[in-house]
Amino acid sequence: MRYFNIAGPCDKADHYMIDAATRLKGVEQLIDMRQYFVIHAARQSGKTTCLQELVNRLHAEGKYYALYCSLESVQYIVDPKEGIPAILSCLSDDILFSGIPQRDKFAQNADLTDYVRMLRTELTRFCMLLDKPLVIFFDEADCLSEGTLISFLRQLRIGYNERSRIPFVHSLALVGMRNIRDFKVKIRPDSESPGSASPFNIVTESLTLKNFTKEEITQLYRQHTDDTGQKFEEDAIELVWEQTQGQPWLVNAIAREVIQKMLQSDYTLPVTAAMVREAIRTIILNRPTHIDSLLERLNENRVRRVIEPVILGNSFINKESDDFLYTRDLGLIRVVNSVVEPANPIYAEVIIRKLSSFTQEELQDAKYPYQMPRYLQAGQIDMDYLMRDFQQFWRENSEIWLERYEYKEAAPHLILMAFLQRVINGGGQIVREMAAGTGRLDICIVYENRKYPIELKLWRGEKSLQEGLHQTARYMDTYGSAEGWLALFNRSTDASWEDKIYLRKETVDGKTVTIVGL
Repeated sequence: MRYFNIAGPCDKADHYMIDAATRLKGVEQLIDMRQYFVIHAARQSGKTTCLQELVNRLHAEGKYYALYCSLESVQYIVDPKEGIPAILSCLSDDILFSGIPQRDKFAQNADLTDYVRMLRTELTRFCMLLDKPLVIFFDEADCLSEGTLISFLRQLRIGYNERSRIPFVHSLALVGMRNIRDFKVKIRPDSESPGSASPFNIVTESLTLKNFTKEEITQLYRQHTDDTGQKFEEDAIELVWEQTQGQPWLVNAIAREVIQKMLQSDYTLPVTAAMVREAIRTIILNRPTHIDSLLERLNENRVRRVIEPVILGNSFINKESDDFLYTRDLGLIRVVNSVVEPANPIYAEVIIRKLSSFTQEELQDAKYPYQMPRYLQAGQIDMDYLMRDFQQFWRENSEIWLERYEYKEAAPHLILMAFLQRVINGGGQIVREMAAGTGRLDICIVYENRKYPIELKLWRGEKSLQEGLHQTARYMDTYGSAEGWLALFNRSTDASWEDKIYLRKETVDGKTVTIVGL
């Protein structure tokens, strides 16, 4: 029986899957045009599955010989004297099991000491033996670095430039998480320069593997229904789409969590939105390898320089910068109507939890009484009481805790969210809306069908207060709430705590906004 795969490439015989041709368009045209190009997409978005399916299709059509070759094992080899022979070894292994004729003759008498020409020479010799053009997909190409990367690309470039008179690879794709521009970052400033004959200029096109559409999610889940009879309710599919934005690993992981873990493969029960919501919560709390490896990128300065403005709602992010493009290629962010935001709500949640994790862990200590029962009055949250508790906590702990955050500017927001998470762990949920350019961070506590909208904003003078009041009122409108809270952080070292800490209510557009000075 087929199942939802979350580890390694998909196989139609074993897994539910979407046809790669629908997600990666234009490849065949580039191959027919003898182009060298890049395919890049975020981790675990289906690149390897698409490549292997494409290789099989090219073979079946009979026009080309196609080869898939992973360079993952060469990742830490920076010296081309070792790196190029290692790449040749990868090619030899994959060619051996490719079904391509003359495969036993590849690199048969290779001179392993001639690392400057070895790769180009052996590919030329092999192409001379073949009766059809050769197409190669180098997977994990972005794992190469420094001297190995330069030599690898330079040999491909020379072969590309001379192939009108000397046989060489017909078409070639460099595949990985990163676009070709980011390969350059992996060359240290003090290492060999690519020079004027840059090995990077052979790439003519860059393709991105798209996430699933809502229709493709429906199609994927319908495959399971056709096999087992188990249905996904429409609002369950809608919730999966809303929370994942079609990220393939998440789409499969949610279905797997519900069907195999929660329902124990009982196919008589339909998959409901409530089940999906619980599965998402489990995935977030368990932080499987996919999410963990993605979140490790948050420690990189170039990622921080993009994610921090998203958390703060800063107005400007240079969408042409290498930092922005790199963070987008990792799959952490997206652009919607010119606004930069987390790639999907699940990533938004895990980003905040990751960045505030040590604060959340310390708040679990029994000495901190911040739990839901403390703030309940007649089944409703006494938000003023909760915010006064945070004010006191902030006054006592902020100086020490702020220093522990790498995301210095966003630290106040992260600490408040960790505090609220401690409270809400007793029931309810927190909805977060982060986006660069908004000038604030929106969060809403949902408990017993009641909504408590909160704006988080940095104090930058009286103007920021007035902006915050109207932003809070507009945010309240989205939830139909008559009352909201504006948490206003004053980072000025000149202001006293007596000036910073206050709680007062104002009426804005007929709504009550409680200003929480911090």
